[in-house]
Amino acid sequence: MIYKWYYKTPEGFDNMYMNSDGEYLTDLWFVGSRNASKHIVDCQGKELPIFKETCQWLDIYFSGENPDFTPKYKINNLTPFRKEVSDIMNSIPFGSTLTYKDISKMIAEKRGIKKMSSQAVGGAVGWNPICIIIPCHRVVGSNGSLTGYGGGIKNKVALLKHEQNDMSKFFIPKKGTAL
Repeated sequence: MIYKWYYKTPEGFDNMYMNSDGEYLTDLWFVGSRNASKHIVDCQGKELPIFKETCQWLDIYFSGENPDFTPKYKINNLTPFRKEVSDIMNSIPFGSTLTYKDISKMIAEKRGIKKMSSQAVGGAVGWNPICIIIPCHRVVGSNGSLTGYGGGIKNKVALLKHEQNDMSKFFIPKKGTAL
């Protein structure tokens, strides 16, 4: 059985939904995000310990601090490649960013190959079902483009600003996958 919970974010962010299998957090996303269809909204709302823990994590995060714990989560259909990308995203410190190209170079080096596709990395980043906690918002285009965020460009910008990133390094593309 899949359960859902609603989280009211501070002003400047869209509110959020989360899913759980009853024990683990399985999804966390912004209401109205363009990738909302990959999550389950039509299910029973239920107060669960994992939702309480996730809300506590979000409260700490949105207060401007980096939480010192991670809610227990489970990612369904996690391939080895997606796990590699998720592990790298989880290593990006609060207030920092990496590019898709940076991640592709890290994976290529780890695997001992010449090159890894940045586009493949982008697909794995975009597939992430647990936003913020697995910080896909910290991955940006190599030219500073704030591209590829399923939670919506408004939320990506707000999250990066919230983490005190130097926003002069980034720009919003006029068209493309970010919008």
